[in-house]
Amino acid sequence: MPTPRFGVPTRLLASLAFGTVLNPLNSSMIAVALVPLQHEFGVGVATSSWLVSGFYLAAAVGQPLMGRMVDLLGARRLFVGGLALMCAVCAAAPFAPGFWWLVGIRVLMAVGTSTAFPAALVLIRAAVESEQPAGQNSAGDSDDSGNSGNSGNGSRPPSAALAALTVAASTSAALGPVLGGFLVAFAGWQAVFLVNVPFTAAGIMLAVRLLPKPPARTAGAEPFLRTVDLPGLLLFSATLTGLLVFLLSLADRPQWWLVPLVVVLAAALVRRELAAPAPFLDVRGLVANRALSSVLGQQGGVNLVFYCVFFGLPLWLGSVRGFGSDTVGLLILPLALMGVLMTPVAARVVSLRGSRATLVFGSAVLLAGTLVVQLLHESSPVIVIVVAALLFGIPGGFNNLGLQTALYEASPPERMGSSGGLFQTFRYLGAILSTSVLGIVFERDLSTRGLHHVGWLMTAVAAVLLLLALARHGGRRRHVGSGNTMSIADGEAT
Repeated sequence: MPTPRFGVPTRLLASLAFGTVLNPLNSSMIAVALVPLQHEFGVGVATSSWLVSGFYLAAAVGQPLMGRMVDLLGARRLFVGGLALMCAVCAAAPFAPGFWWLVGIRVLMAVGTSTAFPAALVLIRAAVESEQPAGQNSAGDSDDSGNSGNSGNGSRPPSAALAALTVAASTSAALGPVLGGFLVAFAGWQAVFLVNVPFTAAGIMLAVRLLPKPPARTAGAEPFLRTVDLPGLLLFSATLTGLLVFLLSLADRPQWWLVPLVVVLAAALVRRELAAPAPFLDVRGLVANRALSSVLGQQGGVNLVFYCVFFGLPLWLGSVRGFGSDTVGLLILPLALMGVLMTPVAARVVSLRGSRATLVFGSAVLLAGTLVVQLLHESSPVIVIVVAALLFGIPGGFNNLGLQTALYEASPPERMGSSGGLFQTFRYLGAILSTSVLGIVFERDLSTRGLHHVGWLMTAVAAVLLLLALARHGGRRRHVGSGNTMSIADGEAT
């Protein structure tokens, strides 16, 4: 297959895009179907919201679980299996006998779409390494920030390929409500499920034809059953589910009894994983690998700030400024579009200056955007609102791609799928925490003052993100041997 400027074969990248767009698309597309579903099944707003919350919960838990299975069973197998599960449950959705059956289908959809991103990272890494001559290590191409611009395991981060997947996912998330509105208007709520059937069927055919087959040593269920850390998997799932349910409850009726339960489960999880010969969650590795831990923390913080704006600004525009929903959508549109437009620019910055420079710039603009929130008032000109939306869109492109590249650099090759899954989990943690913050603040004070309070919290988080970006690969590096291997940041050899 020809290898273009993306750094990986174009047909491989196109096949992976079929899977990676499904999660963001179905996260956003369901929003416009909630009201018809309430009428169809006779449920209220709070009950219907489980179609959204259930998907988020299942995806947050399922991403690292599926990522670990990708590492153990093979990326191609899990990628195709996830598409097949998605196809089957979406075909069954219109025949759901009750509302909670539909919630269960949404949970299975989240599990099916959770395989795509971890599998894509593994397959992209394999494609990049297959293009490199034997023994080649590009770690000598360092930028002036002290960042080698390459992964800790010797392969150059494919910023163009990661950017292409980011653009596809961001575009699908932005267009989800538009596509969903069209489908619901012309074919009913069933269409937001059925549209996935031909899409996933085409994805399966492409994947079977184009994705490389796994080595013989990764095939078969027996190695997986011998290797999988089932107690660790169950403890991780229970701990994360309890934490997410508690965070979701903060906006309405906090379930404080979950706090001691989560603490006990987390302690049991850490104890189990420290003793396990092949842990599901590599606690020691996360503690030792400060770069990877920092990336995960930044992912959670970036999404906390982003979703505070993405959800909070429309609430303020509609309730305080009195704009109609069509006007609110137009005012928020620059945020999504700017993120898509900035991603190719960020890819160029990554290729020239590395992930550190990309994250520093993105975090600095994010900090500036949170300060602009303090300028928003009942009489603020529309142009100020548009500028704020544009400012938040810029780091959307830079931070997303910068963090994905940093993840690629920091993750051990044998745990790339697991790291990709955890990366997505922290995205959901940030999103869920943002809804809790907005619920707590706006429930008591849905006003400009309440928006400013949320803005100061975002400023504090953005300041921490900027400090973490500046601290990444702090300029201390040394060459080993003839220069083929370089130690960066914390002195660990690459």
